[in-house]
Amino acid sequence: MHPADHPARRRLSAALDNLAGTFRGVTAHPDEYNCDCHWGSSEELSLLKTPDVELEPDLLRRTWQAVDWTDHAAVLRRILPQFATVLVAGRAEALSGLDEAGYCFARGRWQEWSDDQADAVRDFLHAWWVQSLTDPDAIVPAHEVFLVCAEASGTVGPWLAEWERRTGHLSDRRLAEAAAEWEYELLGDSLPWGVCWYEHDEEEMRAELVRWLLEHATVRLRESGASVDLRHRIRLLGLTEEDRWTDPHWPGHRY
Repeated sequence: MHPADHPARRRLSAALDNLAGTFRGVTAHPDEYNCDCHWGSSEELSLLKTPDVELEPDLLRRTWQAVDWTDHAAVLRRILPQFATVLVAGRAEALSGLDEAGYCFARGRWQEWSDDQADAVRDFLHAWWVQSLTDPDAIVPAHEVFLVCAEASGTVGPWLAEWERRTGHLSDRRLAEAAAEWEYELLGDSLPWGVCWYEHDEEEMRAELVRWLLEHATVRLRESGASVDLRHRIRLLGLTEEDRWTDPHWPGHRY
């Protein structure tokens, strides 16, 4: 298969094109303001009020990281096509980190936008998630895409449901990679990423993720070739308190 013919890559490309079309001509609110000392210059602010002008990387980073916009949703709509492209290319992590990228989506309350705009964001997130699970050349690791999607939407359910449907060696390997990244925090009864948006229920997301791993990870981790140690660490999530710590396979984590 030619790289360009990969179905998940085609779907993601179409989702990015749809974002570009849906948000073409959008600008920040005319009265939007941010601090000259801490955010940027008046000339840079004027670019957010000018449609379809590409922002240089550091300005884009400062814009999505800022938490004090008067109309954050409008600012997010202004930068969204370029922002999404940077995310998919793996450049956002180098600039600031993916936790904050998901938080930026959440602050924008994109689910409350017009149907066509909300659908475009939803389609992009789902397309990026599927590509991270099924494309061997995906740039951003699946567990990092997962945290963006979970933080952007405030739920892990749809993303876990998609993972459940996506069976096969590559998706199983992505699961093993994620489990290896997550087991330390999960065994300490914490979510493996920071939940920044106050409306998101961190404990509910952690509990749902643990339930899903206990139900679906055992066989898939074995089939992926994951180590016995990792498989035991996921098994230990089903135990509580002393039963977990005194299990012969407790990894000795200290919190």
